[in-house]
Amino acid sequence: MDNPEYVDRLGRQRPKKFKTLASEVGFCFSIMTSQIMAEYFISGFNVIIPALVKDLDIPPAATIWPASAFALTAGSSLLIFGRLCDKYGGFIVYSLGLLWSLTWSLIAGFSRNQLMLVFCRALQGFGPAAFLSSGIMLLGSSYRPGPRKNLVFSIYGGCAPIGFFSGIFVSGLSGQYLNWRWYFWIGAILTSISLATALIYVQSDFQSTRQANADQHVEMDWLGAACLFSGLILVFFAVNDCAHAPHGWRTSYILVCFILGMFVLGAAAYVEGWVAKQPLLPASLFRVPQMKPFILALFFSYGVLGTWLLYTTLYAENIMGAQPLQLVAWFVPFALGGIVLSALGGYVLHLVHGTILLVISGLAWVLAPLLFAIAPQGATYWAYTLPAMICGTLGIDITYNIANIFITTKLPDQEGLAGAVCNSVLFLGVSFFLGFADLTAQQTESQGMRKSYKAVFWYAVGCASVSVILLLGFVNIERAKSEVREGDEAEGEGSEGHVEMARAGQE
Repeated sequence: MDNPEYVDRLGRQRPKKFKTLASEVGFCFSIMTSQIMAEYFISGFNVIIPALVKDLDIPPAATIWPASAFALTAGSSLLIFGRLCDKYGGFIVYSLGLLWSLTWSLIAGFSRNQLMLVFCRALQGFGPAAFLSSGIMLLGSSYRPGPRKNLVFSIYGGCAPIGFFSGIFVSGLSGQYLNWRWYFWIGAILTSISLATALIYVQSDFQSTRQANADQHVEMDWLGAACLFSGLILVFFAVNDCAHAPHGWRTSYILVCFILGMFVLGAAAYVEGWVAKQPLLPASLFRVPQMKPFILALFFSYGVLGTWLLYTTLYAENIMGAQPLQLVAWFVPFALGGIVLSALGGYVLHLVHGTILLVISGLAWVLAPLLFAIAPQGATYWAYTLPAMICGTLGIDITYNIANIFITTKLPDQEGLAGAVCNSVLFLGVSFFLGFADLTAQQTESQGMRKSYKAVFWYAVGCASVSVILLLGFVNIERAKSEVREGDEAEGEGSEGHVEMARAGQE
């Protein structure tokens, strides 16, 4: 038997933990729909902002906070939930995260003022922080590297644009025919479906995780968690609020929050590097070859994502005059592109060099905002918006798929950490760069709304260009091929000797 063929066959088999195809489909359905719900609560909120501002009497200077509070709390707490996954298993964290998100989605629909809405959105962000990190852990630990894992992660990544479109669709429907509150209530109903499916098909890994960690004594780094969370909140608050502070960056509370936040993050670095026995962000993560430039490139790419999503929606509504349901129709190619790419991704990720795919996605992220930046007055949907939508789905789908596969494969025994890092970079990138995008819009608002939006798109083009430079100059990711994992002796169809031969073939 040819060793590479045997390893490839291992990578195509259904994992032994799934007794039937139906159990695997049910498991994947819950994880995939949780990804959809995370994107649902990011994208759709942008469409209902005009109705919120009018109904809750929210001043224009404060509209960014209900949008960014969700991403900020999610990104700041993902590492904490990632450690809880490694300590208690993914099932408990995943289920409780869905339940938490469901609860605060219901409450958010009853918001009576700006403070209550921001409070609910901030608390709602802890839900995706829990179920996204644990969801990737559950997927990464269930599938060995190979075509089947590539396909599953491609579908998972393809759920991002589907979730984005779902949020746009429900919010557009609510804004035009119902009430903005139904956006949250329908989201709660959809989240309950994902939770019910998880309780039926996702196996509890609490006992197995505890047994696996019996010798390692996995502990929560509470001091590091407190420093990281509070430091990120303070810094990101300063970044997001400086555009509308009385004196910008010179405003006293902005400076105090930023300086104090940087000091606390410095303390977090000291705790993680020299004090904590089991740091939330271990140094081993950054010793993985090419991990540091790769994460930095992802940070810029996801920053472009957040900026592009919000300001594309605002540009379409305020400049192009799109109605809520018309905006839904315009974003259809974004969702369809995600479906097509998820279907194709599982068949090409193990055939095509990863760096080539990343550069393609990076160039797509440059073109997505560039098309809006150069669009002339009265530009048609077909000439500029449609190509931008196609580039947008190329950017997020390819980037997210490769990031998840690369990081979970490089950290095979730390899937909770891997899932937390993947999504933390996403949410923090969205929140951080959105703050500077808002500052760009505020600094150029005297030129008129259209030119102000275009300035933001040029800012996004610059961020995307930095990401492409990092990928071309410092990142080299091979194709996602099949590999043998520990424990494959029990799951492979061949003998133990075949597994040893496969390992020898890899070496």
